[in-house]
Amino acid sequence: MLGKLLAVLMRNFFALLYHQFAWAYDFVAACVSLGMWKQWVKSTLPYLNGPRVLEIGHGPGHLLLAMAGKGLIATGLDESRWMGKIALKKIKETTTSTQLLNGYAQSLPFSKAAYNQIVTTFPSEFILENATLQEIRRVLVKNGSLIVLPYAWITGRRLSDRLARGLFYFTNQAPDWDDRFLAPFHLAGFQTEVKFIEQDRSTVVLIRAFKLD
Repeated sequence: MLGKLLAVLMRNFFALLYHQFAWAYDFVAACVSLGMWKQWVKSTLPYLNGPRVLEIGHGPGHLLLAMAGKGLIATGLDESRWMGKIALKKIKETTTSTQLLNGYAQSLPFSKAAYNQIVTTFPSEFILENATLQEIRRVLVKNGSLIVLPYAWITGRRLSDRLARGLFYFTNQAPDWDDRFLAPFHLAGFQTEVKFIEQDRSTVVLIRAFKLD
């Protein structure tokens, strides 16, 4: 009961953090992840070859800048106008031509087959909605892929690692893996592959969902 209550409180807290308190997002994310948040997000980069990549829920824009640095044609979409302002400020400080849009994953403002790949890191439940997955299929090219990083486990042995791991597990921020998580992707017509990426003091879960028709 307490765990469920904490999970609800954490969900509401992160909702505020992603919107009205977006200015504090990087600091809080770094604290709760013991400084590993950006490392986790960028673990998707080796699987992003584009050339045209859409990031859904771009947040502060760290992955967008990393993709641009890799030479990819990156576009970011986020429903949070607060995050859009933060990411835009970062992009304006560079020479990239990354495009940002405000919108929702359930109704993507793009034409059919517009992107080779779509990526989303630490998304909320919207990624499992059939409306979202059908829209993603629509804007992906044939043989395109969706890359989803749902969560990461802290595996280090330091006291701080153990405390953070316990908090993540207790609040359901990093649940045990269950193949049933893939069911919505299969129902939407994707073929999936799951990777567990071992990093120093953590393990990242990565889902690759392929549109083959």
